[in-house]
Amino acid sequence: MSTERETAPTPARVRDRVGWTLWRLARHERTLVVLGSLLLAAVLTWPTLRDLAGTIPQDTGDPTLQAWQVAWGGHALLPDPGNLWHSNTFHPEPYTYAYSDTLLGYAPFGMVGDGPVAAVVRYNLLYVLVHALAFVGAYALARQLGAGRAGSAVAGAAFAYAPWKLAQAGHLHVLSVGGIALSLAMLARGHGWSLRHGYRPERARPGWAAAGWLVAAWQISLGFGIGLPFAYVLALVCLVAAARYAWSAWQRARPPFPRGLLLADLAGGVFFAGVALLMAAPYFEVVERHPEGRRTVEHIAMFSPPLRGFLTAPPENWLWGERHATAREALGFPGEMTLLPGVVLLGLAFSGLFLSAWRLRHRLLLLAGVLVSVALASGTAFLGDGDPGYATLVEHAPGWDGIRTPGRLVLWSTLLLGILAAGALTREPSGGPGAQEPVGRAPAEPAGRADGAGVAEPTAPDAPTGGRFARWGRLVLVVPLALVLLEGANRTPHVPVPEQPAALRGVSGPLLVLPSDGIRELHVMLWSTDGFPRMVNGLASFTPASQAEARAASLSFPDASSVAYLRQRGIRTVVLLPGYAAGTPWQDAASRPVDGLGIRREQVGDGFVYHLG
Repeated sequence: MSTERETAPTPARVRDRVGWTLWRLARHERTLVVLGSLLLAAVLTWPTLRDLAGTIPQDTGDPTLQAWQVAWGGHALLPDPGNLWHSNTFHPEPYTYAYSDTLLGYAPFGMVGDGPVAAVVRYNLLYVLVHALAFVGAYALARQLGAGRAGSAVAGAAFAYAPWKLAQAGHLHVLSVGGIALSLAMLARGHGWSLRHGYRPERARPGWAAAGWLVAAWQISLGFGIGLPFAYVLALVCLVAAARYAWSAWQRARPPFPRGLLLADLAGGVFFAGVALLMAAPYFEVVERHPEGRRTVEHIAMFSPPLRGFLTAPPENWLWGERHATAREALGFPGEMTLLPGVVLLGLAFSGLFLSAWRLRHRLLLLAGVLVSVALASGTAFLGDGDPGYATLVEHAPGWDGIRTPGRLVLWSTLLLGILAAGALTREPSGGPGAQEPVGRAPAEPAGRADGAGVAEPTAPDAPTGGRFARWGRLVLVVPLALVLLEGANRTPHVPVPEQPAALRGVSGPLLVLPSDGIRELHVMLWSTDGFPRMVNGLASFTPASQAEARAASLSFPDASSVAYLRQRGIRTVVLLPGYAAGTPWQDAASRPVDGLGIRREQVGDGFVYHLG
């Protein structure tokens, strides 16, 4: 009786246990990796966080479009998800949300706050977070494959901060690649598979596999420019895995993996395919309605980089930008052709071909993957016409004719190079690849327990054991990480966000904003997050016939013919912004008389609002 009273939990003991649990959680590798990735993202994207509401990275073009996309996703999903794809732009066209990659997976962010300022703050926060997620995803993948902490950190840093990504600083959908690596890590963990040990059925975890499919589905919801090749990679992996498992089952006359894992894969795969098809349906509808939006091989050729582009850094890169200025001048479209994954990364990956924890066949497969991804990223520049290669996929593979920028496939080269580099920085346990850890030390955790960022294997030390030598070895392994991060340092401009004109605050639609041409259309889309009124304005890679017709008819606005046309189209409000009209057909529109037109004009701030009745 007294013993029970002595061992009964007391409030003090409960507090101690909770405190110890929180302390273990705080110092766990997963926690440290996430916190470290957030800190790195804040530093290496600086000064994004310095002025969240007033500036935006790179330029005021695509970033303002993508700020609107995230805002529209959150706005439409809350009250009326049935009209998600029919956005407030390009009135009266349908499916206008599918005129470009949607970033729909970020819609939950769009549910917080409203108006242009909130849209810009939201965009800037996402810009920082996508870099952190890319680091975590690649780190987790390398750890699951069997790399040590230092090697995994290099893989994460290279994937998140490769020099080529600085040229894409204005393309949030291109930077949003962390889900690719993270889902692959989860799927590998769920199947008990790593490069060091191969397939181990006893380590299969159906829950991790299901989570991997969910993350993969979320990734593809961000857009097909990056998501479509990812879907093809997953399909290829599934085919290879299915063939191997079928062979194993036939050889052993028993199921190659647990029933729960099979069910998780079937359910996850069906869910992923369902999301992909639901996302694809409106895009097929857009191409059907607007055949001019389809990419041709000739169009893709304009964005296809030559081989030297993979060794050239963009001007925003702090280390190589100025040094590669001459090389960039020889490129036809530098923004999509400066594709350097990193000189340090290339050196580490090359050394990983000869000295590595990975088996030789795995190194050769990784090298083959790098070469294939580079060939595809070259577009039509590969072998002169890209056939066989990217042009072949455009002509025969569903969906590939919707991607006009093949160079962005360099993300796969970067990921594979990072895995090769991680192998070079990981010590091989005694006994060769796949051998068990040497005995003599009690393990830090029970055997078989996952380590690292939730998906890692416990048999990948970073440096030889043995007192001072071990400590010095770990310090040496920090040097490659520091060099990779140094190569990723940026000089990305952060430009002031165009302020919403007073004439557009609280305005009702359907409306037309003049002048209606060029990059200013993207600013109008951002400003329209104030209530999302229906409007003719919008900018995509093609111009719908209805929008071109409205622009042509409004060149003489305000006059009898233009007013009659706009009324017929259902336009009830026209907003003229004289400050942006210089050099356009509307530069003198503010001084044109409105007598006898049956419309009412009022000046609001520096703009004019015309009420057509």
